[in-house]
Amino acid sequence: MNAVDAVEHDGLDVERALARLRTNQKYHVGHTSWAESAVRAYVRARTAREAERRAAGRPATLPVRPQWVAVTQRETPDSRGATRYERTGWGRRYASADGSERELWLLSVNSVKEDRPPAEIAEAAAVAAAGVPSRSAFGDIHRPVTRDGVRPRRVRIVGVGCGTGEHDVLADWDTEEVERRFLDHAKPVLGRVVEDDRLNPGSGCVRCEGLAGCELPRRTPGILGVPGPRRPRGRRSVSATDLRVHARCAAQFHLTRVLHLKSGEPESEPIRRGRAVDEWLNIHHQEGCCRTTPLPDALPGLSAAELPAALAMLAEHQRACSLDGLPDGEVVRVQHRLTAYDPELDVVLIADPDLLYTRSGGWIWHETKTAAKRPWERQELMETYPQLAFAVLLMAAGVPGGDPRRSLIELEVLYEDGSRCEEIDPGDPDTQADARRIIAALAGPWAVDETYAPRPGDDCSGCDVLRYCAAGREYLEAR
Repeated sequence: MNAVDAVEHDGLDVERALARLRTNQKYHVGHTSWAESAVRAYVRARTAREAERRAAGRPATLPVRPQWVAVTQRETPDSRGATRYERTGWGRRYASADGSERELWLLSVNSVKEDRPPAEIAEAAAVAAAGVPSRSAFGDIHRPVTRDGVRPRRVRIVGVGCGTGEHDVLADWDTEEVERRFLDHAKPVLGRVVEDDRLNPGSGCVRCEGLAGCELPRRTPGILGVPGPRRPRGRRSVSATDLRVHARCAAQFHLTRVLHLKSGEPESEPIRRGRAVDEWLNIHHQEGCCRTTPLPDALPGLSAAELPAALAMLAEHQRACSLDGLPDGEVVRVQHRLTAYDPELDVVLIADPDLLYTRSGGWIWHETKTAAKRPWERQELMETYPQLAFAVLLMAAGVPGGDPRRSLIELEVLYEDGSRCEEIDPGDPDTQADARRIIAALAGPWAVDETYAPRPGDDCSGCDVLRYCAAGREYLEAR
C-alpha cells in the first residue's frame, strides 16, 4: 500500500517506488520480494480495468487519498451509549473527475477472494456511495477534508489478488441499487454486530486494547516454559503449527504464518486430500456421528484418480467415528477455537481442535490426521505431532475446562488401508513434563527471533514461498 501510494499520490514511477521500498530495512527481505511482484501485479490490473472503462465509454477515474467515511450521528445515545457511528472501507479508492463515479478496490494477499459474502460487498458499495472524504488523527473522529457535496451516481467494487494480479468486478451498481443491496444484505449484519456483546476470544485478542481487563481468555503465565525476548515486543499469537513451521524455517514461518503469503503453485495431492477429508468430516460432524452417512461421489479439489484414497480414509473413520454412541445432551464442537493468554510473554495461544466434545463431565480433544504411510512405531507421538503436546499444556491449564480426571486427548490417523487411534492423558505428570519439554524446545527460538532468517535445506523444494526466498532458490540451484 505504501508503494502504490508513492506511485498514485506522490507521482513516482513504479521502479522508483520499488527502489525506495528495497531500502527500507524494517521489512523482511522475503516480504519486500513479494511486495515488488504485488505492486507490479496491482498496477497491471489497474491499468487493464481503466482501459476497460474507456472502451465502455465511461469516465476515467483518479486516485483518492482521503478515506471515505459514512457517518451516522444521533441526537441521543442509543442502548450502547453511542451517539456516532463511522463506517469505512479499507482498500484503494478512485473517482471520476466530476465525482459521478467511484471505485473501491478490495485487496487480497494472494488470489482474488472468491467467498466474500453479499453483505460485505453491499457494505463496501454503500460506504463508497455515501462516504465523505475524511481524515482522522489518533483519538479523534474522522473529519471531512472538503465541503464538496457531490455524491456519485454509480459505484464499482473490484476485487484484486496481489499475488497473482487476478481481478474481478464484484459490483457495478447505480446508487439506487446500492441502497437496495445495503438494506437487504448489509444493514441486518451491521445491526447484529453492533448489538452483540458476547466475548469471542481468538486471534483478535492480539489487537484488543481491553485484554488486560477482560475475563477471557484464560490466563496461563509461563505456559510455554521459555523466557521472554530481550527487548519489548508487540503482542503476538502462536499456535502449535506456528512453532512447528518456525522450527523448520523461520523465514517460511514469517512469510506464510504471519504475512499469509503463498506461491500460487498447485498444492500437493497429500495436502489437498487431507483438506478434502477434513472438510467432509467437519460438515458431517456438525450433525453428529457420521458412521451411516453415505460417502460422496466427489470431493472438492480432488480428481477422479485421487478420490479413491480419500474415500478409503473416510470409510476407515466411519468404522469407529468418535461420536458413535455419544449420549444425548453432550456438547459437540467442530473446529472450535480455543485460546489462552500468557501475560508474562504477552502471547495469545491459539488452538483449533478438529473435534471437541464432552463425555461424562470431561472434554475430549480429538485430532484427525491423514497419512500415506505409518510412522516409525518408536517415534515419540508428541514429537511427531506437536499439537498434541500443545493440547496437553492447554488442558492441564484448564482449557477448555471440565473435569480434568475425565478429559482426554485422542489422535486418529487415517491411512488408505487402516487407521490408528491413540489416547493421551493430559493429567498425567510424566506426560505433562514431556509436553513442556517439547513445546519449550520449539517456543524458545520463536520467542526471541527478530530476523526470521531462512534455513535452506531439502524442504525448500516444496516450500510455498520459494518464489520470494533467494536463499532457498540458491540452495536448490547449487545441489
